[in-house]
Amino acid sequence: MNGIDFVHFNHVNPEDFLPVVNDPTVRKHLIDHTHFDSVSIREWMKGKTQSESIPGCRIRAVFIGGALAGWCGIQPDENGFEIAIVISKRFWGFGISIFRTLMCWASEFGHREIVFHLLETRPEYKSLKRQASKVQRTVLLGRNFTTYFIPVDNVGP
Repeated sequence: MNGIDFVHFNHVNPEDFLPVVNDPTVRKHLIDHTHFDSVSIREWMKGKTQSESIPGCRIRAVFIGGALAGWCGIQPDENGFEIAIVISKRFWGFGISIFRTLMCWASEFGHREIVFHLLETRPEYKSLKRQASKVQRTVLLGRNFTTYFIPVDNVGP
């Protein structure tokens, strides 16, 4: 498996997302929501695509080695902009590369800081903590998160 491609949602069959967003190993690390079906996945994709009309936002499907791995993006957040990475377990080793791409996008957009919320099911990441200007516990939609505030110009390997 090699090569990560970031593809606009308009070029992805919504049904192809269902195994990713409904996978229990992925859902464990997301806010609780009902399982997607062929109607709700289209609505969700439409909402994500509409967020791209906001300056500084970009949402993309992630293909790794030609397979749909999940999605990622920069989207609005109450603190400015947040990054999101949601990929199938078999592709979790690619998270750092996807993160770096998102931070490059953030730099292109001129963001000074980006927020990364990780649900309490995830461990604290030392590499993110080193890069962050601040790390704090936050509650979003009734769930606990570790939130990393990452200066865009402070992203290293």
